[in-house]
Amino acid sequence: MGQVKLESKVFSVLKDKIQSIQTSEGAIYLVGPVKLPVNLYGETVEFKWYCWLNCNEDTEDYEKIIDNLSSQNLADYQQSSVLVYGDFEESDDALIRMHSICHTGDIFGSKRCDCGFQLRESLKKVKEHGSGAVFYLANHEGRGIGLFSKAMAYVLQENGYDTVEANEQLGFVNDSRNYDDAIKVLQRLRTKPVTLITNNPLKLEALQNAGLSVSGRVPLWGDISEYNEKYLQTKIDKSGHLEEERACEND
Repeated sequence: MGQVKLESKVFSVLKDKIQSIQTSEGAIYLVGPVKLPVNLYGETVEFKWYCWLNCNEDTEDYEKIIDNLSSQNLADYQQSSVLVYGDFEESDDALIRMHSICHTGDIFGSKRCDCGFQLRESLKKVKEHGSGAVFYLANHEGRGIGLFSKAMAYVLQENGYDTVEANEQLGFVNDSRNYDDAIKVLQRLRTKPVTLITNNPLKLEALQNAGLSVSGRVPLWGDISEYNEKYLQTKIDKSGHLEEERACEND
């Protein structure tokens, strides 16, 4: 596809939905909010959806950014996004979830992990709380190793390796995920304290180290079965996940 000059009437529709966030390597361009009705356990819940794109160029000439979209082959790369609910900017307290993409769990409903359950439950908790956001982080597949490598790690897991051992045997560290961009987007959307939905202390540390005001943490255990019990126990034993309240989730 070649570059197409944007019509002025199209740009007038888009320009107020775009904002830029400076980074050390350029900028994050954030588009939204877009109304997104979501089927959540049989109920239609309307969220506000934002998506962002990293660029090496930092400019407020948004027309130039849009003009270049069709030549960037963005479908070859995954972009991250966030679903926001309620008065996220101004509410006194808001729940947030930093959710790593899981192709097998989120899309196919795989029970080898608890990711699909955690995604749905996070959206439910945010809705019930009345204000919050679920960040969907696209470059986090397999704790940052990518989908193809994750498939090979699964082969190793079927041959006796646990999650951490499989990643390390393929030359990766246990967890290479980075939350910097998501944190920058969060800081743009909200400055008041947040409560983090997680069992992972590294996520909590990432927010606190960035200077965010974190007022608490909500654990998220569930959907435990014969297929993922070893996986979940490895999270506790080797990745430092916090175990409290796990046992009651099978009730």
